[in-house]
Amino acid sequence: MENKCTNVGGQAVIEGVMMRNGSLLATAVRKATGEIVYKKTRFSENRKKLAKIPFLRGAVVLFDSLVMGVKELTFSANESEENEEEQMTNRDAILTTVVSLGLGILLFIVLPSLLGSFVFKSSRGYSNILEGILRLVFFLLYIWIISFSKDIKRVFEYHGAEHKTIYAYENELELTPENAKQFTTLHPRCGTSFLLIVMLIAIIVFSVIDFILPVPTTFLGKILLKVLLRILLMPFIAGLSYEFQRFTSNHLDNKIIRALAYPGLCLQKLTTKEPDIKQLEVAIVALKVALDKEVTNAREVF
Repeated sequence: MENKCTNVGGQAVIEGVMMRNGSLLATAVRKATGEIVYKKTRFSENRKKLAKIPFLRGAVVLFDSLVMGVKELTFSANESEENEEEQMTNRDAILTTVVSLGLGILLFIVLPSLLGSFVFKSSRGYSNILEGILRLVFFLLYIWIISFSKDIKRVFEYHGAEHKTIYAYENELELTPENAKQFTTLHPRCGTSFLLIVMLIAIIVFSVIDFILPVPTTFLGKILLKVLLRILLMPFIAGLSYEFQRFTSNHLDNKIIRALAYPGLCLQKLTTKEPDIKQLEVAIVALKVALDKEVTNAREVF
């Protein structure tokens, strides 16, 4: 039977951490004044049921993460910013998300597909391999470039705090900064690892689909079909990737499984940094609220 502790997941936000436990989500943020505030949200049981269906739940989790991420990032940005004129509106958040999604599709789906097809016009196999390599290279370059930002570095530190706090909970320790600090910042169920799995599984799925479907007669038709299929198949690939990550994270005692999970853990060295005690305090507040436990060092906002 799967340990109930493995149902907990999280995400770093601006000056804070978001934690989710089943149908309860909590986001805790450190304000500029030093005070910790939090917000909690309950989801309907219907969504919880969908999240239990194998292969479908991966797409559900991906969609939920996108929607919730936008809302909680907006909340964290506004709570950490004292100047009301600098705070984000819902319109700003939606516009930012749409633009980010568009750029992400262009950079990580369209561009690698175009370059792969252009370099290997007559070999679909080599084209897909090059496409996958370019997608991974673009992703690593993107993370490396944004890591120079001070604000992003803070997010990466909160990302580390999230992982350490979850480790403390999974090991059934008292949720204190001192207990959480002893753990690594690398976690097998991390979203960074998930993205790497998506990229690797995408190479296999896209290669199979490209060999099954007939090739359009024109180069333009070939490119359009290829790009369209990659966008439409992403929910399916997310479902496969989610099941793979879920399986490997629950069987790390097996050497082969641990070896398969290792690249994802290595990648997290770019997206997680060592947090301080104050950042761990925020992550612990978020987790306690998500577990429906009482907190005494933070204030709830609505």
